[in-house]
Amino acid sequence: MEEIYANVGHDKSVDSEASQNQRGPRSSERTVHAAVALCLGLFCVLLLAALIGLGVHYHNSVRSSAEDFSIIKANLTERLQASYNKLSSMSEERDLLNANLTEITKELNRLQSLSTRKRSCPAGWNAFRCSCYLLSTESGSWTRAREDCRNREADLVIIDSIEEQKFLSELYTKQSWIGLTDSETEGTWKWIDGTPLTLTYWDQRQPDNGGGDPKWGEEDCVQIQAGMKTEKNWNDLSCRTSIQWICEREA
Repeated sequence: MEEIYANVGHDKSVDSEASQNQRGPRSSERTVHAAVALCLGLFCVLLLAALIGLGVHYHNSVRSSAEDFSIIKANLTERLQASYNKLSSMSEERDLLNANLTEITKELNRLQSLSTRKRSCPAGWNAFRCSCYLLSTESGSWTRAREDCRNREADLVIIDSIEEQKFLSELYTKQSWIGLTDSETEGTWKWIDGTPLTLTYWDQRQPDNGGGDPKWGEEDCVQIQAGMKTEKNWNDLSCRTSIQWICEREA
């Protein structure tokens, strides 16, 4: 009987061990399944995070590209406007140059016509280049002199070259009014056509506006003096002084 019980006890131990052996593989299988599920879950989480990251990066890239495009567009627009403004300015300059060229061409044609045509002056007048000159036979004030010249379709002479100055000084040897005055602004000498004085042929210490001596009065008009050096024979004189004058007109 004891052997039987011993065998029975032994069999239970074997059964228990066998039962544990049967449960072992199933438990391992469940562990593996859990690990796989955990890995898949982590993979899904990482994949989702990656997708989110890519989406954010794409969105930022699109926004950055849009901003860059706006900047490039603004720069191109600014350069285009600057080019247009420069082109407009160049067009205005071109039109101005064309207008000036047209005027110069007209003046050149006029001068060529004057130089080629036969010059003729009225009786008693003397020709020099493109002008005619007349020394008056009477005397009068500067205002009277200019009035007489205008009545002859002329005006008091304007001297604009050394050649003309020499011609007049050698031809007319009497004191004579010319078309130069500072009656508008003291000390600012202008020709009767408004041209400012550039070439000058003043006598020494002239102009002096009478030297401050009341007996000479204001000396606002200019005469060519007789018997003086050609390049130094101008003198300012009171416009009321009565002397002869020189008229000038186109030939």
